Amino acid sequence: MVIHNIPPVFDENSRILILGSFPSVKSREMQFFYGHPQNRFWKLLARLFNDDVPADIPDKRSFLLRNRVAVWDVVKSCEIKGSEDSSITDVTVNDLSIILGKCDISQIFCNGGTSFSLYKKYCADKIGRPAVKLPSTSPANAAYSIDRLCEQWKIILTTDSK
Repeated sequence: MVIHNIPPVFDENSRILILGSFPSVKSREMQFFYGHPQNRFWKLLARLFNDDVPADIPDKRSFLLRNRVAVWDVVKSCEIKGSEDSSITDVTVNDLSIILGKCDISQIFCNGGTSFSLYKKYCADKIGRPAVKLPSTSPANAAYSIDRLCEQWKIILTTDSK
């Protein structure tokens, strides 16, 4: 059993919640979200928010809070082979009310199909809120260029994030 060991990033001003599925091996090693150097999450968000790409964990945390974005993952613990979302079994989910109870989240977005299907299966009915599925920023999602990701992800800018 692998346990999620990265606390959520949010504050009372957060308006958008972006959920991943479960941290990659690299993210677990770094102790922060989207730690794989080839993951396009940070580059994509920097482009969307017209901001600099954050360089380290304190910069990433500040970047998220400055742009009123909360980040966490659906899964708290699971069996997983490496970083393969498709291998996730024996799921325990994170308690999303930790975020939803403390800030006025106007929209929940899922980074990729696995986070979306896990959210629908384990969280949507309990929380009573829909989520929007966005294409994964993972390097495994090679079908999406950064430009194509931007086109799909720009929906987060229409949410009350500023």
